[in-house]
Amino acid sequence: MIIKRWLKSKIIESLKDNRITIIYGARQVGKTTLVKQITEEFNGKYLLCEEPDVNEALTKKTSTEMKFFFGDHKLIILDEAQSIENIGLSLKIIHDTYPDIKIIATGSSSFDLMSKISEPLTGRNIPFMLYPISYQEYSESIGHIESKRLLKERILYGMYPHIINSNDIKRDLKILSSDYLLRDVLRIDQVRKPIILEKLVKLLALQSGSEVSFQEIAQKLEVSRGLVMDYVRLLEQAFIIFRLPPLAKNPRDEITRFEKVFFYDTGIRNALIDTFTTLENRQDSGQLFENFFISERMKQYQRFENEPKPHFWRTKNQSEIDLVEEYHDKLDAFECKINSKKSIKTRAWNNSYPNYKVKSVSLDTIFEIITTDK
Repeated sequence: MIIKRWLKSKIIESLKDNRITIIYGARQVGKTTLVKQITEEFNGKYLLCEEPDVNEALTKKTSTEMKFFFGDHKLIILDEAQSIENIGLSLKIIHDTYPDIKIIATGSSSFDLMSKISEPLTGRNIPFMLYPISYQEYSESIGHIESKRLLKERILYGMYPHIINSNDIKRDLKILSSDYLLRDVLRIDQVRKPIILEKLVKLLALQSGSEVSFQEIAQKLEVSRGLVMDYVRLLEQAFIIFRLPPLAKNPRDEITRFEKVFFYDTGIRNALIDTFTTLENRQDSGQLFENFFISERMKQYQRFENEPKPHFWRTKNQSEIDLVEEYHDKLDAFECKINSKKSIKTRAWNNSYPNYKVKSVSLDTIFEIITTDK
């Protein structure tokens, strides 16, 4: 099944700009498929930078040597560009010497590619983030009726392209989570305690949707809080997790210290804790449902005219709202209850923010919310 990616049109539009296009995203989210489609449409040249001959041709080379390697193509795709030593400097040289050549570079980990291009390409690049398939893209491809029927399956197994098309989902999810995603983190120099990292990511999976005390996690792992935070940032930069800060407009009454941690993909989260029990038969169904909803909203933000700042909200009296989207002139609030028959508690929120009503998100209402551009 080929699923049309909404970001494709934005990337094509960026080629009109006199800057290099950078596409970030975890391994297997569909970056290669996307850039190969663009390559074909624009008669570009696709280069996988992990190939030894490509790597050699672009490492420590002059602009003339690189131009000879590119040939007459006006669009060059550099897939997994972080594999090239000093790629930022090479891209700067090509950009400045041959401004008529359009370049798209992809990277599977921002700590690799971003660190290599940030200084040389300041003001010379347009970054994009490619997430796993959004439910809106999924629904537009297979039809609304069928995608509604498959909602519980996708909450359980996630939205990676290969997993959606897999004939052995559980096996492929375990391979994806260990061999591809964690590989990007484990191979970098900063990870001197890989066992600690693996234990950490599993602890975070068990606590997804809950407020996280990184000090408590450090004590459980018997390491410093600083090491835990270093590894958390690496997991973020590998696009495995993201943190949700609290909304704290009234510090006297609202929690300001703790954050929540979510996974970009619920299938990866379930693979890490090795639990694929159906939603009806698992104790963490509420956590899983909340993670799925919030990660889908993160994907939707790319379509919004004004991208909000996401938060959760909690008072010192334990009143809570799962997701609050902060715009410059308003707040949108959402409370997740997988069972629509269970009422949501909004009195504390209504007292604090009477102008902004809370939207209830359940299995009955989530589809409409995550398949619109609002």
